[in-house]
Amino acid sequence: MNLKGRDFISTQDWSKRELEFALDKAGELKEKFKNGIPHRELPDKTAFLIFFDKSTRTRNSFEAGITQLGGHGHFIEAHTSQIAHGESPKDMGIILSGYGHGIAIRHDLVPGEGNTYMREVAKYASVPVMNMQCDVDHPFQMMADLMTIKEVYGNNLKGKKIAVSWAYAPSYAKPMSVPQGLIMLMTRFGMDVVLAHPPEYTLMDEPLNHARKNAKENGGSFEIVDSMEEAFKDADVVYPKSWGIMSLFGTPEKALEISKKYKRWICDEEKMKLTKPDSIYMHCLPADRGFEVTDEVIDGKHSVIYQEAENRLHTAKAIMAITM
Repeated sequence: MNLKGRDFISTQDWSKRELEFALDKAGELKEKFKNGIPHRELPDKTAFLIFFDKSTRTRNSFEAGITQLGGHGHFIEAHTSQIAHGESPKDMGIILSGYGHGIAIRHDLVPGEGNTYMREVAKYASVPVMNMQCDVDHPFQMMADLMTIKEVYGNNLKGKKIAVSWAYAPSYAKPMSVPQGLIMLMTRFGMDVVLAHPPEYTLMDEPLNHARKNAKENGGSFEIVDSMEEAFKDADVVYPKSWGIMSLFGTPEKALEISKKYKRWICDEEKMKLTKPDSIYMHCLPADRGFEVTDEVIDGKHSVIYQEAENRLHTAKAIMAITM
């Protein structure tokens, strides 16, 4: 399968076969990494890594990944570049295409901005544009999550239940892209996806519509409930995570004040007892310990967070290797 030059802005843009091809590649590269087998598939290639927001796993998985593939990653903070002075996505896309072989962008905090910006860059770039997280999707995290679930449960996920739940966090109004990415991708692989959140924390219409359509087409299901406990009941996978209120991203302090009403939305051992005995707890990290989740759960037998985080490296490498 030849995917050279393909953008990777949303998992929804790729077919299931293409996503599975990428996951197979990630597995191959993980095996080589674990066994110390060189895999310099992108010698002398350059990836420009543009960040509008802070990052730990995303930046390091991409920088380490491109290095291990034999190339180099240029870290660019948007506020220290001419982007901060208003340079257009068109100019940047064309110029960086002439300097290297891939452009990856993280622009996730403002609904209606990040995904639009990336697609505008991609319109003019002649190299693949990759989404390191936007307001709509977090596709590299989603691929790592799917890879992890398959490593635990095998390739056939039909009938497996995943609870994607809002959870309380006092730190900041977090993007909606992780729950949106989860409901879009996991419904494509036949999973029974249950989304749980308080009434103020609705997601964007487009991801919700994709989730309903994907579930119908792939033999799974998608439903929305208003209780973390209901979502966790008999779940194989739980993914409790905070996100902000769509209409209040411009005034995050208001969203954080509203969130205090829902401090009981925490993943603790009592809620984990509602899940299946061999269920797994997942989180994209960083988790607000003591708020989104208790230490007993995140450090306990159900947790696969470190396996999940490690797979960020291998999925990032796989997408870069097959597109650049």
